[in-house]
Formats: sequence, structure tokens, C-alpha cells
Amino acid sequence: MSGWDVAGIIIAVFWAILVCFLAYTLVHLSKVLKETETLVASVTEQTVPLLSELTHTIGQTNAQLSKVDTITSNIASVSTNVSALTSTFTNTVGAPLVKVASLAYGLRSAAKLRRRSEAEKQVRETMKAGRASRRSAR
Repeated sequence: MSGWDVAGIIIAVFWAILVCFLAYTLVHLSKVLKETETLVASVTEQTVPLLSELTHTIGQTNAQLSKVDTITSNIASVSTNVSALTSTFTNTVGAPLVKVASLAYGLRSAAKLRRRSEAEKQVRETMKAGRASRRSAR
């Protein structure tokens, strides 16, 4: 046997090992692909009913949203009516109420001034009487 023959045998052995390794890898790869196929099939089986339920739920949600839109528009209408009523009430009752409040304030101020002037008058009379009695006592 020559060196070339030994080298050929070594290359053939490595080549056989490489082929066995590739065959082993392909077998495992085929198992992985089968599991992936099973997984995709089960996901598809579960997704179709889920999408059907989702479509039904979205339909119900849209129906409820249309009801909410109706309620919202009614609330906006009520809000406008309450605003108009408040404005009318303010214009109808507010102006006379302000006038009554002004009159009450004026009457209180006048009464206070009158009481003050009466008290000052009494003080003046008392002081005048005191001075007169001091003069007469001299």
C-alpha cells in the first residue's frame, strides 16, 4: 500500500462519517418539520373558531357603540336644553334677585348710618349735659 492508497481510505472514512452525520441531521430535521406541521395544524384548528367568535364579538360591540352614540347625542341635547333653561332662569329671576339684594344692602347701610347717628347724638347730648353741669358747678 502506498501513501496515496492510505490517503484515499482516510478520505473515504471521513466521507462516510460526514454522510452518516448528514443523514442523522436530516432525520432529526424531518422530525422537527413534522412537529412544526402538527403545531401549525393545531393552531389553525384553534384559530378558525376564535376568529368566528371575534367576528361575533365585534358585531355586538358595534351594536353597543351605536347605542352609546344615541345616548351621547341625547345627553348633548339635554345639556343644551339645561343650558338654555339656566340662561332663561338667570335672566328671569336673576335680575330681580340682584335688585332685591341691592335694596337689602342699601337698607342695611341706611339703618346702620341711622343707628350710628342716633348713638352719636346721644353721646353729644351726654357730653353737652356734662359740660353744662360742670359750668353750673363752677
